[in-house]
Amino acid sequence: LEPSQRRLAEITEMIHTASLLHDDVIDLADTRRGVGSVNRVFGNKLAVLGGDFLLARASVCLARLRDVEVIELLSTVIEHLVKGEVMQMKTAFRDGGLDSAFAMYMRKTYYKTASLMANSCKAAASLAGHPPAVCEAAFLYGKHVGLAFQLVDDVLDFEGSLESLGKPALNDLRQGLATAPVLFAAPSNPNIVKLIQRKFEAPGDIDEACRAVSESAGVAKTRSLALEHAQLALDAVAGWAPSAERDALAGIVTRVVERKF
Repeated sequence: LEPSQRRLAEITEMIHTASLLHDDVIDLADTRRGVGSVNRVFGNKLAVLGGDFLLARASVCLARLRDVEVIELLSTVIEHLVKGEVMQMKTAFRDGGLDSAFAMYMRKTYYKTASLMANSCKAAASLAGHPPAVCEAAFLYGKHVGLAFQLVDDVLDFEGSLESLGKPALNDLRQGLATAPVLFAAPSNPNIVKLIQRKFEAPGDIDEACRAVSESAGVAKTRSLALEHAQLALDAVAGWAPSAERDALAGIVTRVVERKF
């Protein structure tokens, strides 16, 4: 492991943590990983400033790598985090039907979750001096791991609990967000579209959406899509020479799709 790659990992984690601090402020979250969120314990101002500080430190450390391509890759991640948050604030059905809404959901998921993993993996390969084909494979691995991770997260929002998740179950619905299980359930229950459009704000909307998901194949289809992306992640690195490192990457994929929290 090169020192520059270790520093890149630190930068990636700083960006990730900053995004969590900002997300909790936007989402009015009370808990994070089973404990009080920073915004609840210390207030919104300190939470926002803490996130800003981490992004600033990440930018300084990134500049010290003196690698223009890596700087561009990680700067793109920060841009994507903001784009994804803005997309999440929009109504899913504003510009089209279910297909359009699902495409928007997947694009938002890439921006908010998968871009960080994809571009960080590509940057790590670039710092090691690998050729473009290997760097692109690393990008695809990170992208599909990230998408699989978020899809599993969406399933756990319906199947988990405060104790297992470290945050309240059905949190996405309470935030007015239509995730994959809800979108997959919509064709069998057209009324879900109305619930999505009003962001589950009317009395009984959350219960009705939860019931519609449980009576449909929404959760099963979401898990199936997560497994498809997990397989694409494995395929991306399948051409690399067998090694402990490649096995470790495969192990991460398994942990992502089998996790319960």
